[in-house]
Amino acid sequence: MGGWLSVSSGLGRGRAQICHQDNTAAHVADYEGRPQRRPLSRVECQALFDAADDRAQRLAASRRKGWLTAFRDATLLKVTYGWGLRCREVTMLDLTDFTANPAARQLGGLGVCHVRFGKAMRGSAPRRRAVASVMPWAVEALEEYLVDVRPRFEDADPAAVWPTERGGRISTRSVDDRFALYRAAAGLPVELSVHCLRHSYVSHLIEDGVDPLFVQQQVGHSWASTTAIYTTVGADAKNQMLRSALARAFGADTLGG
Repeated sequence: MGGWLSVSSGLGRGRAQICHQDNTAAHVADYEGRPQRRPLSRVECQALFDAADDRAQRLAASRRKGWLTAFRDATLLKVTYGWGLRCREVTMLDLTDFTANPAARQLGGLGVCHVRFGKAMRGSAPRRRAVASVMPWAVEALEEYLVDVRPRFEDADPAAVWPTERGGRISTRSVDDRFALYRAAAGLPVELSVHCLRHSYVSHLIEDGVDPLFVQQQVGHSWASTTAIYTTVGADAKNQMLRSALARAFGADTLGG
């Protein structure tokens, strides 16, 4: 969009700048609607998780070194999707970041994930948010890891949810590398990234009929337009929404065979 306007004066026509830094709005959030960050379908998500689980199970069955980190990786991917987290958000999780939710006591102490390193606005500190646990299967996977696997990491950072075998905290680079490993094992397109799991979380909740404002708050978006960029509704969900809309408009009886 041009910021210049042609104007007339006594000396002829000229150009004057009408849009500049002082009278235009700055874009403080990066645009995230990149083609390579599309949501995974539910089938693709399952294939990714199965590939990670299979590797962990094979290593554990053969008593080979690395089964602990393989189990950790498989759980980390599920948590990234299950709470709609960014890569840095999930790597920086501490054990104390999970607490009970009085509205979902059946989830025990994993009812809420407190994100401390959310994406910062330009010039500000990392943003915090509380993400309600809405996928019980992901809670079960995390609980199994915390009870049976996490304590086996020797000399681990006592705070970190995802320690390394050397005792530190897993890095975002390592998460990217592990995702690429399981992406290849699952036969998924090479352009997919870890961030696609966050897009998948948003799209799948919307497909399931969850209120868009709740989804926006869960992922920490300031504007609904950003959440809309993340949302891609699958064909099956579109057909179901269409049938529901027609049923409300014409009555269920008129839509039969």
